[in-house]
Amino acid sequence: FAFTVTTQPTTFSRHSRLYASVEQALKKPGTAEMPVPWEDLGFEFRPTNSNVRMTYKDGEWGEMELFKDEYIKLHIGATALHYGQSCFEGLKAFAHEDDNVYIFRPDENAKRIRSSCERTMMPPLPDEKFLEAVNLAVRDNMEYVPPYGSNGALYIRPLLFGSGPRIGLQPADEYTFIVIVMPVGDYYQGGLASPVDGLLIQDFDRAAPRGVGNVKVAGNYAADLLPNMLSKKKGFPIGLYLDAQTRSTVEEFSTSNFVGIDNDAKKYVTPKSSSVLPSITNKSLMTIAADEGFTVEEREVPVSELKDFDEVIAVGTAVVVSPVGSITKFDEKGATTKFEFGDPKKVGPTTRRLYDRVRAIQNGEEEDKYGWLFKVY
Repeated sequence: FAFTVTTQPTTFSRHSRLYASVEQALKKPGTAEMPVPWEDLGFEFRPTNSNVRMTYKDGEWGEMELFKDEYIKLHIGATALHYGQSCFEGLKAFAHEDDNVYIFRPDENAKRIRSSCERTMMPPLPDEKFLEAVNLAVRDNMEYVPPYGSNGALYIRPLLFGSGPRIGLQPADEYTFIVIVMPVGDYYQGGLASPVDGLLIQDFDRAAPRGVGNVKVAGNYAADLLPNMLSKKKGFPIGLYLDAQTRSTVEEFSTSNFVGIDNDAKKYVTPKSSSVLPSITNKSLMTIAADEGFTVEEREVPVSELKDFDEVIAVGTAVVVSPVGSITKFDEKGATTKFEFGDPKKVGPTTRRLYDRVRAIQNGEEEDKYGWLFKVY
């Protein structure tokens, strides 16, 4: 897939709710006033200048508009509310040392949201419109991009949902697309510095075979809320799901893909399943791992194989790379089996290397030989 960057931004309609215009000059990253230091942002919602919106009506997408308002007016019969007709994406923008800002692999997010739309019978957003909307959202909030060296990023959340009313089960006749952005730090406190302890989730399933586990729809995450909370109450910040059919193979963590590293055999192993969401971060790390001389294996991963891994990592846009020091399994009588990966208190060498390389590309410290960066204009 190839995309082009237009030199002239789209013209936007102006009305009382419109907040800003793209004609203003780009602001410098890291110049917004924040209630906490950039290095201590964490991963939470924070208000910024604006969000981008588009509406699909009468068979076509309307104009892009910028809004200051953080609230939307929604019909009480909207299919997003009644039938879960909603999907979203997650990607990040990074400031480089020269204060230019780059978005990481937005073309892949454009493809993935198309897949989610097709599975849930929503009108796919054209790739070029998606890229333009993401660019506009970052551009109008440039001062909220954490500065170079802070280890932060501007998190970008595109959201597409059925906003038209239906009481019978059928697709809506109107859809709304929104892009919100916010500055973020580490998803798990401590980030790469502190491996987290994981729990093998056995009482719940993330997704059914031939269901919607391979697309980024809202309901997948609602299903994880309860098991996620129960895991945290037991002292485990992250949960690992098994396949729903046989309960014998690893699928993915609550909000991120699973990767097992065998350093002796130089293997990078990640589950292959129609119920697993294809992670853009994982796809990127697979390319880097192959560059580093690892054999990349996408295949079924039996639970019993957990004992063979030297390192385990959770990978995704939000966490980037989060080391997992151990995974605990409880049996029906409460007895535990604990799988530990290398030194569970230290970040493994391969995890560190993969993280350093992907972050160096994102931050402009390593040549982008793969063509993954999209410059905000």
